[in-house]
Amino acid sequence: MNEKKKAVALVSLGCAKNLVDSEVMLGILRKAGFRLISRQEEADVLIVNTCGFIQPAREEAETAIRRVLRIKRSCPGRRVIVIGCYVQRSKNRLAAAFPEVDAWLGVGDYEHIARAAAGQEVSPSRRTFLYSHLSPRLVSTSASWAYLKISEGCSHRCSFCSIPAIKGPYRSRSMGSILKEARRLSARGIKEINLVSQDSTSYGRDLGYKYGLAGLLEKLEPIEGLAWIRVLYGYPEEVSGALLEAMRAPKVCRYLDLPFQHASADIIKAMGRGLAGDKALAFLDKIRRALPQVAIRTSLIVGFPGEGRKEFKDLLEFVRRARFDHLGVFTYSPEEGVPAYRLGNPVPEREKAKRRQELMLLQREISLGNNRKYLGQRLEVLLDKPVPLRSPSAVGRSRFQAPEVDGLVKVSSWPVLLERLPSICRVEIVRAGVYDLHGRWAA
Repeated sequence: MNEKKKAVALVSLGCAKNLVDSEVMLGILRKAGFRLISRQEEADVLIVNTCGFIQPAREEAETAIRRVLRIKRSCPGRRVIVIGCYVQRSKNRLAAAFPEVDAWLGVGDYEHIARAAAGQEVSPSRRTFLYSHLSPRLVSTSASWAYLKISEGCSHRCSFCSIPAIKGPYRSRSMGSILKEARRLSARGIKEINLVSQDSTSYGRDLGYKYGLAGLLEKLEPIEGLAWIRVLYGYPEEVSGALLEAMRAPKVCRYLDLPFQHASADIIKAMGRGLAGDKALAFLDKIRRALPQVAIRTSLIVGFPGEGRKEFKDLLEFVRRARFDHLGVFTYSPEEGVPAYRLGNPVPEREKAKRRQELMLLQREISLGNNRKYLGQRLEVLLDKPVPLRSPSAVGRSRFQAPEVDGLVKVSSWPVLLERLPSICRVEIVRAGVYDLHGRWAA
């Protein structure tokens, strides 16, 4: 069979940043002449792009590897390639556990995926791959929105995190490259771009940009056709006055994703983080004064070594007072090779799960209260797709809802509106749930 006619199926695991890398690989494969399909059972080449950040992600990756290997066994001659963060972190162990895999590629090898798919040898790269506007990319998310990765790696030294070891130091794309890609996405009809990075708030510092992310937002604002610009993944201590001022621009969503991780001063210190307790609450007040109606998402970790009942109560009180719009809670996962690993894993898994549930129950009350403030309001909603089983209706998001992680706006409509999807419409909110809002089209 002609190699260029072979069918490829790619499984993308992990975060939005991983998804962008998968989309670039799909673009490279298509450019090389491979046929891209979704049905793994019909593929000649099966690719798994892995996440290796925490244990549940590694377990998910191993499950995916077993699944594609079963498909390979059913039809000898198929090729299996495993790539990405987990391989970068644990290639030798994975190769021993799964000897039937044909190629193991790390985070520097995405641009060589077509060669690997064709059965050619790939020499491991010493540097993490960072795509540019010149890289072919097949956006897979939606006709209305896309992710745009602005950097790779991380130079922070949080004691629990393996990302710097996997991805290397922080490295920004040039502003010109980002702007060219944003214009291209807008020309294709994309209404919303979501800037993603390990730490978007540090953007441009390594390149010597004076205003970094604030300057990038100012340059993105005038792009014709672009309606919403959203910033995802930042560090609280990196949020500057210049950034808050730039976020007042009409197209920039007043939305910040700032992982605080904890609130207890002792735990924050052990984590290698910066803001705790009252200082973190004062910082949130500063943001809300500068950006009225801002939506703030955070991520927290429960069960970190040293977290007793007192430290957990500090965290509960912090969430109660902070009243985050969106919250993700993770149970601590000890990671080999990072400073916190030497602290052990003293909090039992059952206790971690109990604490996580307690936090999420508190957040349910807060989230419902936050959502009720939108009752009777008319909001801008990016309508993305109809709901076939409950038509005529459509699903979308408002400016304070990020894709894939936050709630939705479910809109009652009629067929003439559905014909115009995707589009941004005015929606009157008539019902508020814990996570989702319900509304009707408003002229």
